[in-house]
Formats: sequence, C-alpha cells, structure tokens
Amino acid sequence: MENWIIYILNGLYFASFLFLTSLGLSIILGVMGILNLAHGSMFAVGAFTAAWIVGAFGGESPMIMFFVGLLAALGVAGVVGLVLETSIIRPMYRQALEYQLLITFGALLLIEDLIKMVWGGTAYYASKPFTVMGNMAIGDNQYPYYFLFVILMSLVTGLGIWLVMSKTQVGIMLRAISMDREMAKAMGIRIGRLNTLAFGLGGALAGLAGALIIPTTPALLGIGMDPLIMAFIVVVLGGLGSLKGALIGSLIVGETRSIGVVFFPEIELPLLFLIAVIILVFKPEGLFGK
Repeated sequence: MENWIIYILNGLYFASFLFLTSLGLSIILGVMGILNLAHGSMFAVGAFTAAWIVGAFGGESPMIMFFVGLLAALGVAGVVGLVLETSIIRPMYRQALEYQLLITFGALLLIEDLIKMVWGGTAYYASKPFTVMGNMAIGDNQYPYYFLFVILMSLVTGLGIWLVMSKTQVGIMLRAISMDREMAKAMGIRIGRLNTLAFGLGGALAGLAGALIIPTTPALLGIGMDPLIMAFIVVVLGGLGSLKGALIGSLIVGETRSIGVVFFPEIELPLLFLIAVIILVFKPEGLFGK
C-alpha cells in the first residue's frame, strides 16, 4: 500500500510541472492561436536562471535564494516571452500554420543559442533546496518534502490563474478573445496588447516550471524539449484553452508515466500517445475543449 501511495505522489509531482507548462501553452494557443514550439525554451530559461542564482548565491541561505530564483525565473522567462512576441511572433498571426511552426522553431533555436552564450554549455546544479527540506516517512520508505512543495506550488499557481481568468477584467477579455476573436475586436478590446500579455504570462508559467525542477534535475541545454512534447499531449487530452483540461490532462499523463515506469517501462511513452489517440477519436476537441 505504501508503494502505491508513493507511485501516486510521484505522478502528482510530475503532473505539477506538466500542469504549469501546459497551462502556459494552452493560454497562448487559446488566446493567440499560435502553435508555439519555442515554449520549451521558456522552461529552459527559467531552469538556468534559478539554477544560476541558487548555485552562485545560495551557499549559506539556499532556501531564500531558491525563492529568489523562482521569482527571477518568472520574470526573466516572462520578459523573454514579451520580447519574442513583439519582435518575431506578432507578424505571424495571419500566416498559415506551417509558417508559425517554422518561425517558432527558429525562435527555439535562437533562445537555445542565447542560453549557451549566457550560461555556457555546462550543467548547472542546485540540489541544496531538495536536501534542506528533508524527507517524510511513508511506511518504511522516505519521501522528499520537496516533491510535496512542488505539488502545492502548482496548485496555488493554478488557483491564482483561475482567479485572474474568471474574476478580473483582463482575464475576461482574454477569454473573450479565445472564444471569438473578431467579435472581441469589434467590441473594442485591444487584442494586440492582450496577445503580448498572454504570451508573456505563458512564458512566465513555463519558466516557473523550469525553476521548480532544478533541485532534482541539472539545468542542461535541451532541458525544455521533453516538457514541451508532454505539454502538447496534455493540451490535446484536456482541450484547447481549458484550465480544467490542463489540470486533468496533466494528471492523466503524470500518473500514467509514474505507474508505467514501474510496471511497463518499455511502452510507457507509446501508451501516452495511445491514450491521446483514443480520446481524440471520441472527443476531437479534447476532454474539456469547446
């Protein structure tokens, strides 16, 4: 029984990163209609920013600097998203999908080179927050408190995004754009500014996810590719632009990977694609898409 509790908690831990990453991707897709292949680079920017801050300044106070790193990752990834949208993405809104894919893939390569230019090609380690938090006992096993912290952070962030999207004027306008872009424009909503805000918000969420992973995974070049692929699966499962869909899709993928790694590691990844195909056959718009 204790082992199953650990499997479920591990699934929730993995789902937490997916939820934050896919939520940002879903906001960009839903509001702007842009298939953003550069989203994984925002994850990498957040990871490198937080890892560098913790590694360089967290000698005597790793937890304080870790929280500073989380805020810095949010800000830096968000600013990168804003700059990317205003300089490269904005001319592509009316272009065909293949042009969007090409330009965002080019942006991904550009940001990867900038990361290499700023931080070099070496790995950055920042495991002190993980060690400092310690472990809790689950039966005869020890389970890291840090994993529970990440789960809590993703829930708090998701709740904050839900409050913004449902209770504020900006959030309501973003939802209006995702539902009917032309009508929202006819009603006087400044779509350009909200597009930039959505892209920056999506990038910030991916950066936060990247910062949360660095106490357990070193920041390496290409660290954002796997989360990007998994985030696309989550968006397909949950439905475009749906916060609930991002949450449920992340839980499906997270728990499937956690249990799959233990019982059938050879087919764990193909199983995720099989689940996505089955859901798309019966609900092409995703579980909660409209």
